[in-house]
Amino acid sequence: MHGRGVRHKSAVMEVMNAALRAADPHRAVLNALRSAPIQEEIRPYERIFVAGAGKAGAAMARACEEALGERIAGGLVIVKEGHAGPNVASPERIEIVEAGHPVPNRRGEEATARILALASSAIGGAGVSPAGGLGVSPNAPLRSTEKRTGSAGRDTLLICLISGGGSALLVAPAEGVSLDDMQAATRLLLRSGATINELNAVRKHLSRVSGGQLARAASPARVLSIILSDVIASPLDVIASGPTAPDPTTYAGALEIIERYGLEEQMPAPVVSRLRRGAAGEFPETPKPGDPLFGAVSNYVVASNVIAVEAAAERARAMGLNSSIMSTYVEGEAREVGLVLAGVGKEIATHGRPVPRPACVLFGGETTVTVRGSGAGGRNTELALSAAIALDGLGPDVLVASFATDGGDGASPCAGAIADGTTIDRGKALGLDARAALANNDSYSFWEALGDAIVTGPTGTNVNDIMAVFAF
Repeated sequence: MHGRGVRHKSAVMEVMNAALRAADPHRAVLNALRSAPIQEEIRPYERIFVAGAGKAGAAMARACEEALGERIAGGLVIVKEGHAGPNVASPERIEIVEAGHPVPNRRGEEATARILALASSAIGGAGVSPAGGLGVSPNAPLRSTEKRTGSAGRDTLLICLISGGGSALLVAPAEGVSLDDMQAATRLLLRSGATINELNAVRKHLSRVSGGQLARAASPARVLSIILSDVIASPLDVIASGPTAPDPTTYAGALEIIERYGLEEQMPAPVVSRLRRGAAGEFPETPKPGDPLFGAVSNYVVASNVIAVEAAAERARAMGLNSSIMSTYVEGEAREVGLVLAGVGKEIATHGRPVPRPACVLFGGETTVTVRGSGAGGRNTELALSAAIALDGLGPDVLVASFATDGGDGASPCAGAIADGTTIDRGKALGLDARAALANNDSYSFWEALGDAIVTGPTGTNVNDIMAVFAF
């Protein structure tokens, strides 16, 4: 971009950065742990364990340790590879383990086994030493550091730190299902265009930890979950597949999802068998709403897409832009949503609706991509490329930006991209074919060559995607 385009891009990033600051997990968790309602819940417990999973887990763990200090008897939090925060001091009493995402891997499986053992220790009273004392393998015993007093589990608090990405990071294959099976199922569902809700409904029924089953493992110990939401409307059962929340989904529903996308023949046989046998009543269901075990569980959402989008809108207004939030429920095929956002840009430019120039119209949510090509990209870069094609010829003053708040957009190293009415011509000057790139799901390669990719690296948070239309 040149001239006005560079200035506009700078303004776009200023608005987007305001959203990231509002979703800062360290600040959100620290504020939550110091709030009156959570202070009241924590006060009776001197023996506290911490467990968790998600892309924001490292910052959440640091905040938890900062707030509770030596009251933490031990803990383990799983984060996505590269998200441990190498430039920030690690917590001393809570171990951080990196594992695979979006496809689960062996490190995640081993760490999850240790978390389930940690939950069991909250019941039975085996103490846990700080940071590395959780054992060196999934079968290693937990080392005792204190004597147990009181009735089993009821004088112990398990704090769960949950954020987006936890569905893949917390991996404990159910009976008859292997890690390889879960990896294959995840890849197939990701490529099919299934929504995160659908993907998680299937994963919960192939797991021993998701869908309320971590809370079941810890029962009767008290469980308090602090959650950063990365899903639309923040349903507790969907965020990280709801390890401490009641699960309204069923084996039959999970099986129907696989059939809906025509994946029965491609799915590993043990996956289909597990779901069919579960639907026939051969396996117990995940714990449902109304289960008494949830009487000892509290779930608090402390940061979300809504909070981030509202902060972006506030910053845009402070910059002198006419700002409006259109929706935080955006979903659907990324390239189709890109056309809609481009249409909003054209409406502002032509008719001054829904707000007049200079304008910033914000959206939140998470789109999907049905992969048919072999290129590199993600939902945000694909959305922006589709919007660029539709904006072609409108000049540098109308822009569409889309980015993933965790800093990683699908199969690419960037967070998203910024499109404007000059993108296509500038791409042609470099020999780039936008329509061919879109057809091959190769949006990242296009944006990287053009220099308009949004590159943040891991941000330490994860509250869905943020999309914005600007008209200067």
